[in-house]
Amino acid sequence: MTAQVPSPAVLDDVDIAAMHHWLADRSEDLVDDLVAYTERETPSDDPALLAAGLAHVEDWLGDRLGRPRSRAHHESADHGDVLVLEYDGTGNAPGREVLTFLAHYDTVWGAGTLADWPVRIDGDRFTGPGVFDMKAGLVQAVWAVRALRAAGLPHPAVRLLLSGDEEIGSPFSRPLIEKASADAAAVLVFEASADGALKTARKGVGLFNVHVRGVESHAGLEPAAGASAIDEIARVVRTLHAATDLDEGTTVNVGVLRGGTRSNVMAGAAEAEVDVRVASTAAEVRIDELLGSLRPHDPRAAITVQGGWNRPAMERSPAIAAMYALVRRAGERLGVELAETSVGGASDGNFAAAMGRPVLDGLGAVGEGAHARHEYVSIAGMVERAAVAAGVITAFA
Repeated sequence: MTAQVPSPAVLDDVDIAAMHHWLADRSEDLVDDLVAYTERETPSDDPALLAAGLAHVEDWLGDRLGRPRSRAHHESADHGDVLVLEYDGTGNAPGREVLTFLAHYDTVWGAGTLADWPVRIDGDRFTGPGVFDMKAGLVQAVWAVRALRAAGLPHPAVRLLLSGDEEIGSPFSRPLIEKASADAAAVLVFEASADGALKTARKGVGLFNVHVRGVESHAGLEPAAGASAIDEIARVVRTLHAATDLDEGTTVNVGVLRGGTRSNVMAGAAEAEVDVRVASTAAEVRIDELLGSLRPHDPRAAITVQGGWNRPAMERSPAIAAMYALVRRAGERLGVELAETSVGGASDGNFAAAMGRPVLDGLGAVGEGAHARHEYVSIAGMVERAAVAAGVITAFA
């Protein structure tokens, strides 16, 4: 399916500033929503807390957006469930287009984190576990739709996908994300911004394990009888690290190394855990070829590679560039200059971009500290980005 991204000129007659004022008058409601959401801990590895958090979100969505046209709850045995809700468009938009919103409700923060890091508000600064990545983004998305309805502006049908395993690589939600994105006019990802900038390119992520089987022998008595897996894995590490190409945007890092049993034994086994980041499909192919070409120095040893690409690269395609032009114009209508950037981390937007969909990522919170104890969001930034998102949404109507 080919989607046509609207021209930024369609926003010239949209009063985004008025929606900004409407949202600013209700900033306390946005804050209250975020407090209630943040105080439901949703660690990726706790199915019970994830279920309770998702139930809270669904109840809250019912209060804020009303009953969805359709609901699909996909249960996962090992990870957080996925909930897909579809809401009708308004004005002259019903049935013409659908926008897919992606938001994950899981966080990296374990159960009990709130006990020593409770929600705190200090002026414009709102801090708490998961607020930046990415609970504030969902609050902004919902209030963007509310602002459009209050202004009497049309919006397309909205498909909201809530996933509970993004922070661990989206093993369960990926096919559901791809299905929800396949027919969308555009995919809006309410992940946090990068120093306020939208994310128009993200690296792909590969996670691999390299296993080496050697031949054990006494290191002092019969060194020639053995084939050291440690020696082999050391050569592999040097080969892999040499594949890093910063100009290309490729990094290869062996972050964990294991092997051997005792210092006087030629190691019979060794293992390396490898993290790969690439900025393009071409780089992904190059790394695949390198991993496939690994051969032992000693023919008595054996090398096997396991793993694969967790997320494909999100390249700055013409469709993504058009989405950035649209959001930049929405910002200009507020007197805000919105920058774009490329980041090393991946998101669920990578999946949609790999399918050729127009993707706008980083539409969520303004703040900093993802996965860190200083994680915070700007309340004024929440209001601003909700208004900007409203402009982008109505452009598709």
